[in-house]
Amino acid sequence: MAVAKSIKTKQYSKRFQVKFRRRREGKTDYYARQRLITQDKRKYNAPKYRLVVRFTSRDIIAQVVAARIHGDEVISAAYAHELPKYGVKLGLTNFSAAYCVGLLCARRVLTKMGLAELYTGAEEVNGEMFEMEEDEDKRPFRALLDIGLTSTTTGHKVFAVMKGAVDGGLDVPHNEKRFPAYSKEEGFDPEVLKSRIFGEHVQEYMEYLADEDEDRYKMQFGRYIAEGITGDMLPEIYEKAHEAIRADPMPTKVDKPAPAERKSYRQKKLTYDERKANVQKRMKELLSAE
Repeated sequence: MAVAKSIKTKQYSKRFQVKFRRRREGKTDYYARQRLITQDKRKYNAPKYRLVVRFTSRDIIAQVVAARIHGDEVISAAYAHELPKYGVKLGLTNFSAAYCVGLLCARRVLTKMGLAELYTGAEEVNGEMFEMEEDEDKRPFRALLDIGLTSTTTGHKVFAVMKGAVDGGLDVPHNEKRFPAYSKEEGFDPEVLKSRIFGEHVQEYMEYLADEDEDRYKMQFGRYIAEGITGDMLPEIYEKAHEAIRADPMPTKVDKPAPAERKSYRQKKLTYDERKANVQKRMKELLSAE
Protein backbone atom coordinates (compact mmCIF):
# COMPACT_ATOMS: atom_id res chain seq x y z
CA MET A 1 0.00 0.00 0.00
CA ALA A 2 1.48 3.30 -1.11
CA VAL A 3 1.91 6.02 1.49
CA ALA A 4 1.07 9.56 0.40
CA LYS A 5 3.78 11.99 1.39
CA SER A 6 2.50 15.17 3.06
CA ILE A 7 4.15 18.15 1.39
CA LYS A 8 3.58 21.57 2.93
CA THR A 9 3.91 23.71 -0.17
CA LYS A 10 3.98 27.47 -0.42
CA GLN A 11 0.32 27.46 -1.42
CA TYR A 12 -0.58 25.49 1.71
CA SER A 13 1.35 27.83 4.00
CA LYS A 14 -0.11 30.99 2.47
CA ARG A 15 -3.68 29.74 2.89
CA PHE A 16 -3.19 28.32 6.40
CA GLN A 17 -5.55 29.87 8.95
CA VAL A 18 -4.58 29.82 12.62
CA LYS A 19 -7.37 28.57 14.91
CA PHE A 20 -8.79 30.74 17.68
CA ARG A 21 -6.62 31.03 20.79
CA ARG A 22 -9.05 29.29 23.13
CA ARG A 23 -9.38 26.47 20.58
CA ARG A 24 -5.58 26.09 20.47
CA GLU A 25 -5.54 25.99 24.29
CA GLY A 26 -8.32 23.37 24.29
CA LYS A 27 -10.68 25.53 26.38
CA THR A 28 -13.63 26.33 24.11
CA ASP A 29 -15.73 24.18 21.81
CA TYR A 30 -16.64 26.80 19.19
CA TYR A 31 -18.85 24.34 17.29
CA ALA A 32 -21.12 24.10 20.34
CA ARG A 33 -20.73 27.79 21.32
CA GLN A 34 -21.90 29.02 17.92
CA ARG A 35 -25.16 27.09 18.29
CA LEU A 36 -25.67 28.25 21.87
CA ILE A 37 -25.33 32.00 21.23
CA THR A 38 -26.60 32.48 17.64
CA GLN A 39 -29.87 34.40 17.71
CA ASP A 40 -32.42 35.20 14.97
CA LYS A 41 -31.85 38.52 13.22
CA ARG A 42 -35.44 39.53 13.87
CA LYS A 43 -34.75 39.27 17.63
CA TYR A 44 -32.27 42.12 17.57
CA ASN A 45 -30.29 42.69 20.79
CA ALA A 46 -32.18 39.89 22.58
CA PRO A 47 -29.42 37.47 23.67
CA LYS A 48 -29.70 33.77 24.28
CA TYR A 49 -28.97 33.23 27.95
CA ARG A 50 -26.76 30.28 28.93
CA LEU A 51 -26.56 28.40 32.22
CA VAL A 52 -22.80 27.90 32.32
CA VAL A 53 -21.67 25.11 34.67
CA ARG A 54 -18.01 24.45 35.44
CA PHE A 55 -16.29 22.22 38.02
CA THR A 56 -12.90 22.64 39.66
CA SER A 57 -11.25 20.31 42.15
CA ARG A 58 -12.71 22.26 45.09
CA ASP A 59 -15.56 24.35 43.73
CA ILE A 60 -18.65 24.39 41.51
CA ILE A 61 -19.42 27.44 39.37
CA ALA A 62 -22.88 28.19 37.96
CA GLN A 63 -23.42 31.38 35.97
CA VAL A 64 -26.20 32.82 33.82
CA VAL A 65 -24.34 34.41 30.90
CA ALA A 66 -25.38 36.47 27.88
CA ALA A 67 -23.15 36.83 24.80
CA ARG A 68 -22.57 40.45 23.78
CA ILE A 69 -20.52 42.06 21.02
CA HIS A 70 -17.84 43.18 23.47
CA GLY A 71 -17.76 39.77 25.24
CA ASP A 72 -19.78 37.55 27.56
CA GLU A 73 -21.77 39.31 30.27
CA VAL A 74 -22.43 37.46 33.53
CA ILE A 75 -25.97 38.22 34.73
CA SER A 76 -25.75 36.22 37.95
CA ALA A 77 -23.47 33.61 39.50
CA ALA A 78 -23.41 31.12 42.36
CA TYR A 79 -20.53 29.11 43.82
CA ALA A 80 -20.20 26.04 46.00
CA HIS A 81 -17.95 27.91 48.44
CA GLU A 82 -21.03 29.97 49.42
CA LEU A 83 -22.90 26.89 50.70
CA PRO A 84 -21.44 26.99 54.27
CA LYS A 85 -23.59 30.11 54.73
CA TYR A 86 -26.64 27.88 54.17
CA GLY A 87 -25.48 25.05 56.43
CA VAL A 88 -23.59 22.79 53.97
CA LYS A 89 -20.07 22.91 55.39
CA LEU A 90 -18.49 19.82 53.76
CA GLY A 91 -18.77 17.86 50.54
CA LEU A 92 -18.96 21.01 48.43
CA THR A 93 -18.37 19.22 45.10
CA ASN A 94 -20.71 16.22 45.38
CA PHE A 95 -24.05 15.66 43.60
CA SER A 96 -26.15 17.13 46.42
CA ALA A 97 -24.01 20.28 46.62
CA ALA A 98 -24.26 20.67 42.83
CA TYR A 99 -28.06 20.68 43.13
CA CYS A 100 -27.84 23.39 45.83
CA VAL A 101 -25.60 25.55 43.60
CA GLY A 102 -28.08 25.28 40.70
CA LEU A 103 -30.97 26.19 43.02
CA LEU A 104 -29.03 29.16 44.40
CA CYS A 105 -28.15 30.44 40.92
CA ALA A 106 -31.77 30.17 39.75
CA ARG A 107 -33.24 31.98 42.75
CA ARG A 108 -30.62 34.73 42.43
CA VAL A 109 -31.22 35.49 38.77
CA LEU A 110 -35.01 35.38 39.18
CA THR A 111 -34.81 37.75 42.16
CA LYS A 112 -32.64 40.10 40.09
CA MET A 113 -35.11 39.97 37.17
CA GLY A 114 -38.15 40.45 39.41
CA LEU A 115 -39.58 36.99 38.65
CA ALA A 116 -38.91 35.26 41.96
CA GLU A 117 -42.50 35.43 43.25
CA LEU A 118 -44.04 34.59 39.87
CA TYR A 119 -41.89 31.51 39.21
CA THR A 120 -41.14 29.72 42.48
CA GLY A 121 -40.24 26.39 40.85
CA ALA A 122 -40.66 23.04 42.58
CA GLU A 123 -40.91 23.91 46.26
CA GLU A 124 -41.18 20.21 47.19
CA VAL A 125 -38.11 18.24 46.10
CA ASN A 126 -39.39 14.84 44.98
CA GLY A 127 -37.04 14.04 42.07
CA GLU A 128 -39.82 14.12 39.49
CA MET A 129 -39.67 16.04 36.21
CA PHE A 130 -40.88 19.60 36.83
CA GLU A 131 -43.04 21.23 34.16
CA MET A 132 -43.04 25.03 34.10
CA GLU A 133 -46.47 26.66 33.93
CA GLU A 134 -46.16 29.78 31.79
CA ASP A 135 -47.75 33.00 33.02
CA GLU A 136 -49.91 35.04 30.64
CA ASP A 137 -48.04 38.31 31.22
CA LYS A 138 -44.43 37.25 31.73
CA ARG A 139 -42.78 34.19 30.27
CA PRO A 140 -40.28 32.16 32.35
CA PHE A 141 -36.58 32.99 32.19
CA ARG A 142 -35.07 30.57 29.65
CA ALA A 143 -31.41 29.54 29.75
CA LEU A 144 -29.61 26.90 27.68
CA LEU A 145 -27.27 24.50 29.49
CA ASP A 146 -23.60 25.15 28.64
CA ILE A 147 -21.28 22.44 30.00
CA GLY A 148 -18.16 23.33 28.00
CA LEU A 149 -15.90 20.35 27.34
CA THR A 150 -17.49 18.12 30.00
CA SER A 151 -18.56 14.67 28.78
CA THR A 152 -22.34 14.26 28.96
CA THR A 153 -22.29 10.90 30.72
CA THR A 154 -25.45 9.67 32.41
CA GLY A 155 -25.56 10.79 36.04
CA HIS A 156 -22.93 13.54 35.73
CA LYS A 157 -23.01 16.30 38.33
CA VAL A 158 -23.61 19.01 35.70
CA PHE A 159 -27.13 17.65 35.40
CA ALA A 160 -27.56 18.02 39.17
CA VAL A 161 -26.85 21.75 38.75
CA MET A 162 -29.37 21.83 35.89
CA LYS A 163 -32.00 20.02 37.99
CA GLY A 164 -31.46 22.51 40.83
CA ALA A 165 -31.87 25.43 38.41
CA VAL A 166 -35.08 23.95 36.96
CA ASP A 167 -36.53 23.31 40.42
CA GLY A 168 -35.52 26.87 41.30
CA GLY A 169 -37.71 28.32 38.54
CA LEU A 170 -35.49 28.57 35.43
CA ASP A 171 -36.70 27.23 32.10
CA VAL A 172 -33.88 24.93 30.91
CA PRO A 173 -34.80 22.62 27.99
CA HIS A 174 -33.97 19.01 28.99
CA ASN A 175 -35.30 15.50 29.46
CA GLU A 176 -34.76 12.74 32.02
CA LYS A 177 -32.32 10.59 30.02
CA ARG A 178 -29.12 11.94 31.61
CA PHE A 179 -30.17 11.80 35.25
CA PRO A 180 -28.63 9.00 37.37
CA ALA A 181 -32.12 7.57 37.89
CA TYR A 182 -32.56 6.67 34.19
CA SER A 183 -31.83 3.41 32.36
CA LYS A 184 -33.00 2.10 29.00
CA GLU A 185 -34.50 -1.03 30.52
CA GLU A 186 -36.29 0.42 33.57
CA GLY A 187 -36.81 4.03 32.48
CA PHE A 188 -36.78 6.96 34.92
CA ASP A 189 -37.07 6.46 38.70
CA PRO A 190 -37.62 9.77 40.56
CA GLU A 191 -36.95 8.18 43.95
CA VAL A 192 -33.35 7.41 42.97
CA LEU A 193 -32.81 11.01 41.89
CA LYS A 194 -34.38 12.29 45.12
CA SER A 195 -32.04 10.13 47.19
CA ARG A 196 -29.04 11.61 45.34
CA ILE A 197 -30.28 15.16 45.85
CA PHE A 198 -30.51 14.61 49.63
CA GLY A 199 -27.13 12.85 49.87
CA GLU A 200 -28.46 9.42 50.78
CA HIS A 201 -25.79 7.77 48.58
CA VAL A 202 -23.11 9.47 50.72
CA GLN A 203 -24.95 8.35 53.86
CA GLU A 204 -24.95 4.73 52.68
CA TYR A 205 -21.24 4.85 51.90
CA MET A 206 -20.40 6.41 55.27
CA GLU A 207 -22.35 3.70 57.10
CA TYR A 208 -20.73 0.98 54.97
CA LEU A 209 -17.20 2.23 55.69
CA ALA A 210 -17.93 2.68 59.40
CA ASP A 211 -18.93 -1.00 59.60
CA GLU A 212 -16.39 -2.55 57.23
CA ASP A 213 -13.21 -0.43 57.51
CA GLU A 214 -13.11 1.99 60.42
CA ASP A 215 -9.57 3.23 59.69
CA ARG A 216 -10.48 4.23 56.16
CA TYR A 217 -13.70 5.81 57.43
CA LYS A 218 -11.72 8.00 59.83
CA MET A 219 -9.27 8.93 57.06
CA GLN A 220 -11.87 9.68 54.36
CA PHE A 221 -14.53 11.33 56.56
CA GLY A 222 -12.25 12.84 59.19
CA ARG A 223 -13.59 16.36 58.67
CA TYR A 224 -17.17 15.10 59.05
CA ILE A 225 -16.20 13.44 62.34
CA ALA A 226 -14.54 16.65 63.54
CA GLU A 227 -17.72 18.63 62.75
CA GLY A 228 -19.85 15.97 64.45
CA ILE A 229 -21.73 15.11 61.23
CA THR A 230 -22.97 11.54 60.84
CA GLY A 231 -24.51 9.92 57.77
CA ASP A 232 -28.10 10.06 59.00
CA MET A 233 -27.79 13.87 59.44
CA LEU A 234 -27.10 14.58 55.75
CA PRO A 235 -30.71 14.54 54.36
CA GLU A 236 -31.82 17.02 57.02
CA ILE A 237 -28.79 19.27 56.33
CA TYR A 238 -29.60 19.48 52.61
CA GLU A 239 -33.31 19.99 53.24
CA LYS A 240 -32.58 22.95 55.53
CA ALA A 241 -30.11 24.30 52.96
CA HIS A 242 -32.83 24.30 50.26
CA GLU A 243 -35.15 26.24 52.57
CA ALA A 244 -32.41 28.72 53.51
CA ILE A 245 -31.51 29.33 49.85
CA ARG A 246 -35.13 30.10 48.98
CA ALA A 247 -35.45 32.40 51.99
CA ASP A 248 -32.38 34.52 51.17
CA PRO A 249 -30.60 33.76 47.87
CA MET A 250 -28.82 37.09 47.43
CA PRO A 251 -25.11 37.36 48.33
CA THR A 252 -24.07 39.36 51.36
CA LYS A 253 -21.75 42.26 50.70
CA VAL A 254 -18.62 42.29 52.82
CA ASP A 255 -17.23 45.73 53.66
CA LYS A 256 -13.50 45.35 53.38
CA PRO A 257 -11.47 48.12 55.02
CA ALA A 258 -9.27 50.11 52.66
CA PRO A 259 -5.55 49.43 53.10
CA ALA A 260 -3.83 51.99 55.30
CA GLU A 261 -0.86 52.26 52.97
CA ARG A 262 -0.92 51.46 49.27
CA LYS A 263 2.30 49.84 48.09
CA SER A 264 3.62 50.95 44.72
CA TYR A 265 5.86 48.45 42.96
CA ARG A 266 6.44 50.60 39.89
CA GLN A 267 9.85 52.25 39.75
CA LYS A 268 9.68 56.02 39.92
CA LYS A 269 10.68 57.77 36.72
CA LEU A 270 13.67 60.08 37.21
CA THR A 271 13.80 63.60 35.81
CA TYR A 272 16.55 64.85 33.52
CA ASP A 273 18.29 66.73 36.37
CA GLU A 274 18.20 63.63 38.60
CA ARG A 275 19.69 61.43 35.88
CA LYS A 276 22.41 64.03 35.23
CA ALA A 277 23.23 64.19 38.95
CA ASN A 278 23.49 60.38 39.11
CA VAL A 279 25.96 60.34 36.21
CA GLN A 280 28.14 62.99 37.85
CA LYS A 281 28.03 61.08 41.14
CA ARG A 282 29.23 57.86 39.44
CA MET A 283 32.03 59.76 37.66
CA LYS A 284 33.24 61.19 40.96
CA GLU A 285 33.22 57.71 42.54
CA LEU A 286 35.23 56.28 39.66
CA LEU A 287 37.80 59.13 39.76
CA SER A 288 38.15 58.88 43.53
CA ALA A 289 38.69 55.10 43.27
CA GLU A 290 41.65 55.65 40.90
